[in-house]
Amino acid sequence: MLTIEELTKLVTSSIESLTTALQAPTTWLQIGLIAASSLLAWLAARPLRTRAQEWLARPTVDRRAARAGQALSSLLFPAVWFVLLSIATAAFQRVEQPNEIMRIATSLLGAWVIIHVSSSVIGDQALSRVIATLAWTVAALNIVHLLDPTIELLDGYALTLGATRVSIYLLLKGVALTALFLWLAVALGGLFQRRIERLPNLTPSIRVLAAQSVRFTLIVVAVAMAMTSIGIDLTTFAVFSGALGVGVGFGLQKVVSNLVCGVILLLDRSIKPGDVIQVGDTYGWLNSLGARYASVLTRDGTEYLIPNEDLITQQVINWSFSDNLVRRKLEIGISYKANLDLATKLVLEAVAETERCLAEPRPQCLLRGFGDSSVDLEARFWISDPQNGTANVADQILRAVWRKFHENDIEIPFPQRDVHIKTPAPVHE
Repeated sequence: MLTIEELTKLVTSSIESLTTALQAPTTWLQIGLIAASSLLAWLAARPLRTRAQEWLARPTVDRRAARAGQALSSLLFPAVWFVLLSIATAAFQRVEQPNEIMRIATSLLGAWVIIHVSSSVIGDQALSRVIATLAWTVAALNIVHLLDPTIELLDGYALTLGATRVSIYLLLKGVALTALFLWLAVALGGLFQRRIERLPNLTPSIRVLAAQSVRFTLIVVAVAMAMTSIGIDLTTFAVFSGALGVGVGFGLQKVVSNLVCGVILLLDRSIKPGDVIQVGDTYGWLNSLGARYASVLTRDGTEYLIPNEDLITQQVINWSFSDNLVRRKLEIGISYKANLDLATKLVLEAVAETERCLAEPRPQCLLRGFGDSSVDLEARFWISDPQNGTANVADQILRAVWRKFHENDIEIPFPQRDVHIKTPAPVHE
């Protein structure tokens, strides 16, 4: 514990140091440069913020990008101020002039910018708090001249693996850089994907393939850059290629199969986003085609995630592969006593009155056979919008047929059986 005399000496020494520092011309020069850089940053940030907000207000800009851009545009002033202060501090340090005040201001301003950028971009509050704690910790260590000793201390605890030296500092640096580069890769991948989706000259399958290729390339480059930045030689991973191949052959066989099948589907364009497909009992609209699975959205709002391998190995009905024209069939039975020509005419009228049925190709009503209880007719018609469903069209036609048959006294039979009971002949003895 400090005594009163020691505490008095410490306070007196601090006041004398502060008084001496305030009397030095370089101190006021640093304060003036801080104020001048603040004014320059404010003047430079105003037109930049105005142009950024005008660009973000355009209807072609994605909503998520616009929200993030609006949040980041408010940080233009401190960001420009930080850049100007960093340049001034480096210049003073280069000519070996006192720069303590500017260095402290730069550290605090940099931590503030990092914290606000992370809170604006990252939605996870816990992760934002972790980043804020690390930023203030690094700034405090830099202010009290303990950042370099702390780095040396963490770098001292190391483990050598062959020609590679791995320390605690390298691990922390690697984790931070990998997270940063991966986040940038995912963000840029999403931006490229939204740009590619707006290109009218590309087919939907080519858009998906291009977006997935760009995203995968960016992630690989991000990981390679993170490893290279911490001094890890990528050629050392060639030793693990054999083990990775064995792992892929056994544990990741299905995953790799789905990835390869996804690429095949995108290249051969057998199915593409927007198609109406049927896989087994699943009938719906192909919402998206990913690297591992396809999303099929049914008419009742259920979304099925079908592995890409199933779309290659199983039978898939693509209702809109070459075009959107789809022919449907409806079986209709009439009584043997009914007027066949009139019934055929009424069925065709019911089809013609249904809005989604096409006039060309022409609908037909064919006699298919003579059943046990009815004369079997079959209505054939075409639609051009299978994504809107097929059962609802059949429902409209059958309701119209039911109404017209009742209006014209045409009976729709149901199965009947005649039972004849014969009295057995008496037996004479």
